[in-house]
Amino acid sequence: MPAATAPAPTAPFSRPAARAWTCAPPPAADVAAFHAALPGYAPTPLVEIPDLAAELGAARLFVKDESARLGLPAFKILGASWGLHRTWRGERTLLAATDGNHGRAVAALARQRGLAARVHVPEGVPDAARAAIAAEGAEVVAVNGSYEEAVRRAAAEAGPDALLVQDTAVPGHDDVPARIVEGYSTLFTEIDAQLAAAGAAPAGLVAVPAGVGSLVQAAVTHYRSGPARPSVLAVEPADAACVLAALRAGAPVTLPAARTAIAALNCAEVSALAWPVLAAGLDAAVAVTDADAARGARDLAAHGVTAGPCGGAALAGARATAPAAGTVVLLSTDGAP
Repeated sequence: MPAATAPAPTAPFSRPAARAWTCAPPPAADVAAFHAALPGYAPTPLVEIPDLAAELGAARLFVKDESARLGLPAFKILGASWGLHRTWRGERTLLAATDGNHGRAVAALARQRGLAARVHVPEGVPDAARAAIAAEGAEVVAVNGSYEEAVRRAAAEAGPDALLVQDTAVPGHDDVPARIVEGYSTLFTEIDAQLAAAGAAPAGLVAVPAGVGSLVQAAVTHYRSGPARPSVLAVEPADAACVLAALRAGAPVTLPAARTAIAALNCAEVSALAWPVLAAGLDAAVAVTDADAARGARDLAAHGVTAGPCGGAALAGARATAPAAGTVVLLSTDGAP
C-alpha cells in the first residue's frame, strides 16, 4: 500500500450513489441461530434517546448498546465465536493481535474450549485492557510498534497447531476474517427486529465506529443485500482515519503511526477484505477528535448508555454530519473503560 505522509483530513466524505449498490452474497443465514444457541445469549439493548433525536433533527434515534455481550464488554465475541466455529480444526493455540476487545474475546473463547491463547498487543493499548486479556488466561505479548505490526507478529506464529483468529485480512489467512465479518451480522439482524418491535421505521442512518473497517464491512453487506437501505456512516479518530483516507485516495493507504484516546480504532490500514465492499457500498465517512468522542460518551452515559470512546465517536460522527434521516441508529460498540 502507498504510505500517507499525514493524517487523513477530517472533512466528511459522502457518496450517496453507494446506496444503489447491491452486495452479493448476503451474510450466512445461520449466523444468528448459532449465536442464539450460545449459553447466556440475549440481544443487546437498543436504547431510544428522544433528546438526541431532537438535537440531530431525526424522527427517532436509537443506540445499540454493546457494553455487555455474552459476558464481555464489546461486540467482538460475535465475530470471533463464529469465525472459530467455522474454521477451527483442532489447533491447540489461538493467536490474535488486538487493540483490546478482539483479543479479549479470542482469549475468552480459548479458555472456554480449554485451549491456549497468545495475544499480541501494540503500543498505546491501556494497561486495563492488557490485564483483562491476561485475566482470561491468555499470554499477552507486548509489541513495540503499531497494531499492524502486532498483526504481522501474530500471523508469523500461525501453523498446524496454532490458528490465527484475526478480524483483518492477512495474506494466507483470509478465511477466518471473512467468517468473523459474517459473525458481526447478528448485531444488524437484532437491530432490524428491535426497530420493528419498537414501531420505528427502518434505519435511515447507521453510524458505525471504524478501525480496520470489518464492522463497517458487515454493516454495508447487511444493508446492501436486503430491503432496508440506510446510509452507512463510518466514524474514525481524526489521527487514525484509514477508511476516510482510502476513500479519498480511491485505494488503501498506510497512515503514519498515531496515538488516540479511541484506542480500539487506532488502525493505520483498511483491511484488504473490507476495502472492496467499502469502496463500492459505503455512503459516508467522517473523522472525529478525541475530545468530541469523549463528549459523546459522556452524553450517552447521561442517558443511561454505558459507552466507551467508540460509542462516543459514533455520536460525534452523527453530530458532525448533521444527518437528515428519519431513524438514526448509533453503534456503541464497547462499554466504558
